[in-house]
Amino acid sequence: MRTCPPPPRRGRRRAGPHRGTHGFVGALLSGTINGLFLDDPQFAPLLARAEALGVPLYLHPGIPPQAVRDAYYSHLPHGLDQRLAMAGFGWHAETAVHVLRLVLSGTLDRYPRLQLIIGHMGETLPVMMARCDQVMPQAETQLPRTVSQTLRDQVYLTTSGIFTSPPLEAALATFGLDRILFSIDYPFAPNAPGKAFLDGLQMPPADLEKLAHGNADRVLKLVL
Repeated sequence: MRTCPPPPRRGRRRAGPHRGTHGFVGALLSGTINGLFLDDPQFAPLLARAEALGVPLYLHPGIPPQAVRDAYYSHLPHGLDQRLAMAGFGWHAETAVHVLRLVLSGTLDRYPRLQLIIGHMGETLPVMMARCDQVMPQAETQLPRTVSQTLRDQVYLTTSGIFTSPPLEAALATFGLDRILFSIDYPFAPNAPGKAFLDGLQMPPADLEKLAHGNADRVLKLVL
């Protein structure tokens, strides 16, 4: 599954009380659905069920709606329209907007045990968290938590496709190690740079183990 954490190593997968024999550990959602984000009331049953099952929702962007493509990503040379609209930048912006809508609409406060996973070292959110708190404080949002606190409480990040040190440092400083899962981004990025990045990290062995697989084991309830 693209941009998702790597599969568990050999061993037994715990079925758990709700997952039966199918090993269900979460769901991957690709972008908007018929132009709607998950804060739309019609998706309440999905969010409630995921919360009740204790499984995370992985938010992955899809192809931008036509109106967005026309306004933001058209009329570029060399076929760069699609590159910019998707893996070049648009995907990351869309997912960040999606998550922020779930925060600002109060959706995540209605489902406080729901957990989300987003890729690409946080889809720009680590560097925007303080800015969001500044321009959208609780006095304006009328929510019980700040934007940054809600993100830290209910969002996990994966490294998928972002294999340089500054983005990881920003993610560690804002979300913390326990909220970051190592993953690759095949087929949108080759696997070798991800392996080289992981091998080159100067981290205590216990921290590196958490990043490499321990956090995924915990979040996805895997048993090696």
